[in-house]
Amino acid sequence: FTTSEHTNFYFDVNNDSLDDALDRFAQFFIKPLMSPDATLREIKAVDSENQKNLLSDPWRMSQLQKHLCSNNHPYHKFSTGNWDTLEVKPKEKGLDTRAELINFYDSHYSANLMQLVVYGKESLDNIQTLVESKFCDIKNVGRKHFSFAGHPCSSKDLQILVKAVPIKQGHTLRILWPITPNVRHYKEGPCKYVSHLIGHEGEGSLFYILKKLGWAMSLEAGEGDWSYEFSFFSVVIQLTDVGHEHMEDVVGLLFRYITLLQTSGTPKWIFDELLAICETGFHYRDKSPPSNYVVNISSNMQIFPPEDWLIASSVPSKFSPDAIQKVLNELTTENVRIFWESKLFEGHTDLTEPWYGTSYCVEAVPPSIMQKWVENAPNEDLHLPKPNIFIPTDLSLKNVEEKTSFPCMLRKTLFSRLWYKPDTMFFTPKVFIKMDFHCPLSNSSPESSVLTDVFTRLLMDYLNDYAYDAEVAGLYYAVRPNDTGFQVTMVGYNDKMRTLLDTVIGKIADFEVKIDRFSVIKETMTKGYENFKFRQPYQQAMYNCTLILEEQTWPWDEELAALSNLEARNLEDFLPRMLAKTFIECYFAGNIEPSEAESVVQHIEGILFNSSTSVCKSLPPSQHLTKRIVKLERGLRYYYPAMCLNQQDENSSLLHYIQIHQDDLKQNVLLQLLAVVAKQPAFHQLRSVEQLGYIALLRQRNDSGVRGLQFIIQSTVKGSIQSGCQG
Repeated sequence: FTTSEHTNFYFDVNNDSLDDALDRFAQFFIKPLMSPDATLREIKAVDSENQKNLLSDPWRMSQLQKHLCSNNHPYHKFSTGNWDTLEVKPKEKGLDTRAELINFYDSHYSANLMQLVVYGKESLDNIQTLVESKFCDIKNVGRKHFSFAGHPCSSKDLQILVKAVPIKQGHTLRILWPITPNVRHYKEGPCKYVSHLIGHEGEGSLFYILKKLGWAMSLEAGEGDWSYEFSFFSVVIQLTDVGHEHMEDVVGLLFRYITLLQTSGTPKWIFDELLAICETGFHYRDKSPPSNYVVNISSNMQIFPPEDWLIASSVPSKFSPDAIQKVLNELTTENVRIFWESKLFEGHTDLTEPWYGTSYCVEAVPPSIMQKWVENAPNEDLHLPKPNIFIPTDLSLKNVEEKTSFPCMLRKTLFSRLWYKPDTMFFTPKVFIKMDFHCPLSNSSPESSVLTDVFTRLLMDYLNDYAYDAEVAGLYYAVRPNDTGFQVTMVGYNDKMRTLLDTVIGKIADFEVKIDRFSVIKETMTKGYENFKFRQPYQQAMYNCTLILEEQTWPWDEELAALSNLEARNLEDFLPRMLAKTFIECYFAGNIEPSEAESVVQHIEGILFNSSTSVCKSLPPSQHLTKRIVKLERGLRYYYPAMCLNQQDENSSLLHYIQIHQDDLKQNVLLQLLAVVAKQPAFHQLRSVEQLGYIALLRQRNDSGVRGLQFIIQSTVKGSIQSGCQG
């Protein structure tokens, strides 16, 4: 992959093939062929990737931010390339792209600018000998690192309000400031401290207030695009329809909160909390795939000194109020750029970004105007967060005598079944909990499916103020609809798990429908359904395949129609009926003792089923159903054409699905082996040889235990029938 300033080549291979693979890999940097046909194929791949991104709002808005920077800074340029820039324009100028490619290699590929990481089972001495023999011929011409001093934003690029028209429905507010890059002070971590506070979602935070006012659906804060020379700090807020009408108040509240941070000092206890969280996260980090590991370390080697290659900037180690204050002092009304995106700006813009065609306009917003926004904003009680009660303090490992290799059933009642598996391999103080609430009524119609979705979203919404601290501290939770009801998932440090789980279950037991939050969730879901047509064609093909195969899966337009007619009282009526037939399938794994797992489930049953106010009733065994999948008869071929819902999208897509078997251990392994063996040849033939498009995938599919294989192609050069004629 390529970033603004670095390119990273990586691969993984079976250990017994490392010698030969390293030899081939090294030759790419010693004597690269860069043949004319390979160069042309890659130009087409780049163009296909760009075609995929043309109607993607993240790509469009990123390029608009670059476009509205100094013309003489590289950051301003088109960041990916296409057929026109890599083939047509060079030929018009009498340039040969392949010759330019070779010139680029000669100019920039020098051994002193390159870092190599090899991860293997051999001893360090053997790996070192192997590397030295394979890579010693890479030339070292003593090139200096490319650098471009200065910030992309000149004074004319600041104090601006940019109104832009996105592809999808919704209102997004992006507030950006050019700041001193955090990498220059990575041991102090000032941006980590500042983003923790501005992005906080607990009581007294900016998001808490915006949510209470009904103005925001989400808020994110942190350092965005950065290099050693420049950086941006951004706050991205997804606004509700009402919030869109109060944009000035939202910006005013943001600056009021920043002023609070600038003037209230930098409490050390907040840094100490972050340090504890980051240190625990580093020491108990889950093992990553070797390919990810080498990518991260080789990238770190470009930036950090050797002693920090493993830890990089993940753990701030020096408390520096001055460094934190410096970042806060850069977040001013004089230094700001505001990007405001909404379909409502359609027809009210006068400029067009050249690469993606985004319509926009630019207005000046001097500090005097923004100061009025601050003064006129609602007088809300913004304050710093309280100490985080979810930071783990007990990281000891449980003493589990039974070292079972497979999950075992610990407990079964009319209300639930408990499966249990202790951690016998990784020995980390973490636990994984999954509870499937089987409720037959939850998905019996488009309306019930939508109501179940609204319920889970409201539940997450109600929990957010309290449980946000748990996520910050490494204890993650989710409540989501699934095939047969809804699912509660919890993963992270086991120390405070019981506290959070009790709160989640308590919210289910005492659930009430708040009309104002129901309206916000309904608005969010409505926009999500309306934006379905802007999904990539291959994503629409995957959706249609699911719609055909799965029983009781409802078309998105029917669910949208059902949602539009729903009110809060419909959910109040539906929820007791849905929970009146419930069975909970529980799975506990990790650093937890059997007796504790049994105690937790018994407690949950007591709250949900056995109290005087319990809404949940047991589900008769005859109604314990699983999701059913349509069986495709052998020898028959089914063809399902569907128009792409976005007429502006020039891509078409083919999904070729082969249904193979129902869950069977041996068959599952054979299918997995087939997918691994066939993945690379399929990619090579479909993308590299036939040049069908940037997206060319072969992968397994699992629909409720029914296994299959699917080929997925997305193309601008051939229609789906042409792409599929070989199949």
